[in-house]
Amino acid sequence: MKGESKDVLVTGGAGFIGSNLVELFVSKGYDVTVIDNLSTGEGDRFIRRLIDNKEIKFVKGDIANTENLKVFEGKDMVVHLAANSDVRHGFENPEVDYRNNILGTFNVLEAMRKYDVKELLFSSSSTVHGEAKQLPTPEEYGPLLPISSYGASKLASEAMISAYAHYYGIRSSIFRFANVVGRNSTHGIIYDFINKLKKNPRRLEILGDGTQRKSYIHVSDCIGAMLFAHEKTKIVDIYNLGNEGTTSVMEIADIIIEKMHLSNIEKVLVNTKDEKGGGWKGDVKIAELSIKKLLSLGWKNKYSSRKAVEKAVEETLLQNG
Repeated sequence: MKGESKDVLVTGGAGFIGSNLVELFVSKGYDVTVIDNLSTGEGDRFIRRLIDNKEIKFVKGDIANTENLKVFEGKDMVVHLAANSDVRHGFENPEVDYRNNILGTFNVLEAMRKYDVKELLFSSSSTVHGEAKQLPTPEEYGPLLPISSYGASKLASEAMISAYAHYYGIRSSIFRFANVVGRNSTHGIIYDFINKLKKNPRRLEILGDGTQRKSYIHVSDCIGAMLFAHEKTKIVDIYNLGNEGTTSVMEIADIIIEKMHLSNIEKVLVNTKDEKGGGWKGDVKIAELSIKKLLSLGWKNKYSSRKAVEKAVEETLLQNG
C-alpha cells in the first residue's frame, strides 16, 4: 500500500452500485479486487475496461460458496454489496434471499474473521423498516417489521454484522439505502419504464395504483456518502442514505416520457396482488428515510430526489442506446 491506499475487496463489484464504487476506488489509487458471480445478466461489462487494463483484479465466484472465500486473505477492507437485489421476486422464491443475502453475509463475516479483515461497509436497505409509521424514518426507528423476504434478509444481516463487530473488532458501517438510481442500473422503475416505452411508445403499464412515492438518491451521492460516513464509524453504526422529500411513480413516468420526447401516452394501472396499492406483494408503498444523521456529519448530496431521477433517466437512455 502507498500512503492512504487500501487493499479493498468489493463483493458484487460488477453490478450497479459496485461498478460505480470500484471506479471511485481506482481513482483514489486503492488496490481493488472484485468478486462477483455475474448473475445479473450484464456480465462484467461495467468493469471490463478496468479488468483489461489490469487496474483491478477480478474473481468470478459466489460468496454463498465457501470455496471462493480465500479471496479475502490480505484485505484491509470489504465492501459487501453482493445480494439478490430484486425485491419483488422474493414472494415467488424466498430461498433466493436467504441464500444470497443471509448465508452470503454470514460467509463474508466468517472469511473476515478467519483472515483478520478489520473494516466492513454493508449495503442494507430501507425495506428493513417495513411500513414505518414515522416518516421520514430515522435510523433508531423501531420495531423493525419488514414485509418482504428481501427486507427480512437485510435485517438479519445487520444483526449478524453487529455481533461480529463486537465479537471480533470488525469496524462496520451499515448503510440503509433508499432507492439508488443512476449509471449502470440493471433494474428498477426507471429501467423498467424505459424498456416498456421502447417496446410500445404509446402505452405504459404502471404496477400498483400509481400513488407510490419514495426518496431516490443518485449512485454518485450514494457511494460518496458511504466512504464519508465510514470514516466516522467507531465500532458499528447505521446510516440512512437517501434524500429529503419523495418522488412519485407518476412523476417518474412523466420525467421519462418527457426525456424520451414522447406524447399522448396511455398510462395503464395494472392491478397487483398487493391490496394496499403497492407495485407488488411486499412493496412498501411510501418510503422516506430521515437523513438528519448524515447531514449532521457534514455530508450533502449533490442531487435532490427529483434531480437524481432526472439524471438517472438521462444516463439510462444513453447507456441503453
